[in-house]
Amino acid sequence: MPIISFGSQDIDLITGKKTMTIRKLWKNPLKVGDRLHCYWNLVSKEKKKIFEAEVIDVELIPFKDLKNNDKIAKEEGYGSSQDMIKEFKKMYVNGIDDEDIFQIIRFKKLDVDKWEGEKIDEKAMVTQRADILFDSGKYDKSALCYTAALKFDPEDVYLLNKRGDNLSRLGKFEEAIECYNKALKIEPKNEYIWNNKSIALLNYGDPEEALNANNNAMKINSKNPVVLYWRGFILEVLGKFNEAIDIYDDLLKIDSKNPEVWNARGNLLSEMEELEEALKSYDTALELCFDDEEVDAETQNRKGNALLDLGRFDEALESYDKAIEIANNNSEDSSYFILNKGVVLMELNRFQEAMESFTKVLAIDPNNDDARVLRDECLENL
Repeated sequence: MPIISFGSQDIDLITGKKTMTIRKLWKNPLKVGDRLHCYWNLVSKEKKKIFEAEVIDVELIPFKDLKNNDKIAKEEGYGSSQDMIKEFKKMYVNGIDDEDIFQIIRFKKLDVDKWEGEKIDEKAMVTQRADILFDSGKYDKSALCYTAALKFDPEDVYLLNKRGDNLSRLGKFEEAIECYNKALKIEPKNEYIWNNKSIALLNYGDPEEALNANNNAMKINSKNPVVLYWRGFILEVLGKFNEAIDIYDDLLKIDSKNPEVWNARGNLLSEMEELEEALKSYDTALELCFDDEEVDAETQNRKGNALLDLGRFDEALESYDKAIEIANNNSEDSSYFILNKGVVLMELNRFQEAMESFTKVLAIDPNNDDARVLRDECLENL
């Protein structure tokens, strides 16, 4: 019973796109008609059977003819023969000689009812793999897996919704909306899918339709915090600021300890030029962040902006410094915060320090025109 282990990178296996593999010649060579039992990560804790297959062709090839063959390497899923050889060296730690024989194994996957060994729920296996990839941010690969899983059951609402979420992450909003629509035909009373559709419509540039979708979610459950949060954001995009504030206030009655809502409320109050009230929201958000560095840094930055607009420059500088310190590991965010620090230093007539801030920004982002113009202005004032 030949057993083959595949790594998690071989997504094309479960989509059916890949039906070959290359291995060093075994003591008992494979032949046409042999049965393969295929697993993910055979020696790890993630060991899982993925399918059984029947060998339909075996080609023997010496390593010297394989190592520069880009065509075979690409068919195996590598970018080039060099990439393939790097992986082979990891697999065969005892080394590979030019005369070593490899077998190019081509196979066809078998339906579960034709398996000889332990049978699995293929749909569940593919779905689990898709969820793992989605949660780790590998959206291109997870999209392939959700599509493969839907072949087992095209009307699975969970999969339709997740594929929609996946497509949204990839910026394919029209396709995402189609997925949500299919799911809603099956479960028209699912508030979460209506809400996901509203987010996709908003990102697609149609806030009015996004609000309509959110209205449907609200009809099902007007107390759902996720639905309410996005309703506030949609109303804000539509310029309905007072209605949005009312929504954020309703949310805080449900959960007064949510820093993201306090932060969103502060941002909106800043847009409405109610800066003192905005500062109160930012301070509450910062008290509740609990080491969420992303929220913490952005809130400090927004607080700095409000203080800058109020002319409280020393306090603004303190907020920007805190934002920079928190975002130390994220150069893109820190450059934005350093730019703002430079602006407030200019307001304080500290042009040498301001110029140094803009120079730091340009070191991170050489194409930042704002930093370049402001640095030149500092030079004129020295």
